[in-house]
Amino acid sequence: MNLVVNGDAESGPGGTAEPVGSVTGWRIAQGAPALIDYSFGGGYPGPKDPGPAQRGSRFFSGGNSPRTALVQDIALPESGSTGRAAVDAGGVRYAVTAWLGGYATQEDGVRLSVEFRDAKGTPVALSVLGPVTAGERKGRTALLEREAASTVPPGARSARVLLVFTRSGSGTSNDGYADAISLTLSTASTRNAAGGRS
Repeated sequence: MNLVVNGDAESGPGGTAEPVGSVTGWRIAQGAPALIDYSFGGGYPGPKDPGPAQRGSRFFSGGNSPRTALVQDIALPESGSTGRAAVDAGGVRYAVTAWLGGYATQEDGVRLSVEFRDAKGTPVALSVLGPVTAGERKGRTALLEREAASTVPPGARSARVLLVFTRSGSGTSNDGYADAISLTLSTASTRNAAGGRS
């Protein structure tokens, strides 16, 4: 199960390049994001541009602020196969995935970080994806998949998910794009049973 709420930008206001004042499931920590329809046009990513194969109707962008940040704090499960006892025994793994990108040859981009924290809110581990460069996109408007996986650190009780969109040059649009953001947990035994590495 994906622990990130509205990681696909489908819920709440939006649809055009106009910045929104709120984003379902997220706290706007800086700037003003836009949730843009893939059908919007105007040079923004469209249905035929590289991106998630099973994409929804919208994606995140940085709006028109030089720097836009979205934050989501997620409480990890207290019990069950991926609960606190399993985490503290080192038996829970996480996987974080996202589709990140930008516009043409511009270097505007977005970085996704997942910071695991203990019961006091002290960071105990950090995983970072992106930004995707124009070179990695081959100068195209595109979103590319980025992923990371590791063991949830013992003592972790929450995860702070942070999306930071940064405008690199002149202009008004912050053309960092993100979609299909996911954070999932699994047990080592589950991964081994599926043929994965623990």
